[in-house]
Amino acid sequence: MMLRPTVTVLMLICVIGGHWISNAQAKADREKLLSEPGVYGTFAVFALNEEWAKQDPATRIVRLASLKGVVEQHREHVSIDLYFLRGLSDQADLLFRIHAAELRETQEFLLDLKGSQFGKYFKTVGIMHGLTKKQNYVPGFSDQMKADLETISEPGQKPYAIVIPIRKSAEWWGLDQEKRAAMMQEHTAVTLPYLKTVKRKLYYSSGLDDLDFVTYFETSKLEDFHSLVLSLEKVQEFRYVRRFGHPIILGTMKSLDEVVELLAQ
Repeated sequence: MMLRPTVTVLMLICVIGGHWISNAQAKADREKLLSEPGVYGTFAVFALNEEWAKQDPATRIVRLASLKGVVEQHREHVSIDLYFLRGLSDQADLLFRIHAAELRETQEFLLDLKGSQFGKYFKTVGIMHGLTKKQNYVPGFSDQMKADLETISEPGQKPYAIVIPIRKSAEWWGLDQEKRAAMMQEHTAVTLPYLKTVKRKLYYSSGLDDLDFVTYFETSKLEDFHSLVLSLEKVQEFRYVRRFGHPIILGTMKSLDEVVELLAQ
């Protein structure tokens, strides 16, 4: 009897996996990396080359086992999230969002990933880096706005993820702090109606990339995200934005097992 691809992958990984970390330790590291400032976030976007489509199912299963092995090998030091872009992007298939206390730990993961039996089918579409920080302008906001920002997002899975790189103009950075703070308060005010349905995380990229920010969003309601962007385009601060997207990355959040099963087909 022929085994399903996912079952076969799991059996192969048990043989070749090597050292495994406990789920409790992995979860503890992840919570810390996702919640504290001073953590590096990397967005690595890949397309599978033409050779991947030529591989038979048995070969794909073996190659995908190496993907899972590399991810598990590095999860003690980095937090790794996967997103499936195929079908929503005409340029890429996979997005890896990686958080690490040291950027070299991300570098080590990506080197092992690209050197794996699966990674040799990768074409790198783009890699962006940023750093999480305490928010610059919030301390100067009104008490009511600070309270509004504590709104908890709606429970339940948010299957869509959107990544938008941003670069501000030189004129923006030439403004004094008070003027920028006033415009960012207006910016923040228009986001408040969407806090329950659109989660956001900001990464500061100046000096780490040819960007100022990488913004990451999760939502189950793309229509709300669409309305949020339209609202942001109307505020005064948006006049100082020189790059918004290019590209905008849209995908669906997937577990490692789900990605393996999709790509084994």
